[in-house]
Amino acid sequence: MKYDFDEVINRFDTNCLKWDGLEERFGILDKDVLPLWVADMDFKAPQCVIDTIINRTSHGIFGYAGGYNTYYDSVIHWMKHRHNWDIKKEWIVFTPGVVPALNIIVKALTKPGDKVIIQSPIYPPFFKAVMNNGCNVVDNPLKFDGKKYVMDLDDLEEKIDNTVKLIFLCSPHNPVGRVWSKDELKRLGDICIRNNVILVSDEIHSDLVLKGNKHTPLASISEEFAQNTIVCTAPSKTFNIAGLQTSNIIIPNELIRNKFLKARESCGISKPNTFGIEALEAAYRHGEEWLDQLLLYLEQNLNYLTKYIEENIPRVKVIQPEATYLVWLDLRKLGLNKNDLENIIFTKGKLILNQGYTYGEEGEGFVRINIACPQSILKEGLSRLKKAIDNQL
Repeated sequence: MKYDFDEVINRFDTNCLKWDGLEERFGILDKDVLPLWVADMDFKAPQCVIDTIINRTSHGIFGYAGGYNTYYDSVIHWMKHRHNWDIKKEWIVFTPGVVPALNIIVKALTKPGDKVIIQSPIYPPFFKAVMNNGCNVVDNPLKFDGKKYVMDLDDLEEKIDNTVKLIFLCSPHNPVGRVWSKDELKRLGDICIRNNVILVSDEIHSDLVLKGNKHTPLASISEEFAQNTIVCTAPSKTFNIAGLQTSNIIIPNELIRNKFLKARESCGISKPNTFGIEALEAAYRHGEEWLDQLLLYLEQNLNYLTKYIEENIPRVKVIQPEATYLVWLDLRKLGLNKNDLENIIFTKGKLILNQGYTYGEEGEGFVRINIACPQSILKEGLSRLKKAIDNQL
């Protein structure tokens, strides 16, 4: 089946955060503003997911979920088939999202005043998950050489003391788009083992790896790593079903898993969303063709964006992503402070992008743009960005 990713779909009035939530999030009422910010796609989910939900709806009864062995089988199959990682049913714990899982992890494995290491610039909920639970953020910033980000593992090891309980890893990384090499992951994992620090690996973007790159599930590297790692996964980014709130938290270590389950229970979370389970099973069983076509389309959009910016906005630098549909742009050559940069993009360009400063101090002067949209929308967005920069004075 050939999927049409060029189709423009009106998302207004669908209770959609990306388009309808601009007033709530930014105080914006102007419907002429183009949102290329939050990480969901302007594409329909795979037809297999749509058909499954329609079929489930026709049953007409939507009681509590239960007896979902096929859910576990689908996750196990996907991890083996797509990532060559053998996992066991008992390792898999449901949560209504990776962000809730991060909060539960901190609640389960720390006490107030403990430290959690993050690597900025980083997905903002990482900061919140730590602070929400009374812990302290320790920043181990990524190093940027002008082209590529790498981990600063010397700095990391210097910052670990006996109050550091967790390290949050984003793999692949949001927003800088890195796919960490197996060697990088091994060095990180070894540091955590030596220092008795648990690694929490957010791998929600692991299915969205671009051509020429390969994702390695951190816990697949060795049994020792598996016993010291929590891996957070979900079909939400992959198949554009985030609103169905179904994530798979994979915890091989039984002691850690039991602590997580106890903390999840204390939050009153138990059963998954019926439609989320159905969608996950359909996507993992029958959605791979759609995903493969999506990745090709994202490559086309990335190539278009790169060429357009090089030719039309040369003061902007594209940090080439190795994964995700999110592109990190370096606008520091414009010489604008963070408030002025945000203001000109919105007022001059009528464009909403994620501002880099929200990812930590290391992100100031950068923006994140979502390219998971029909190319016609991307072209309009880039035209607006050019207009904003050309008219910044």
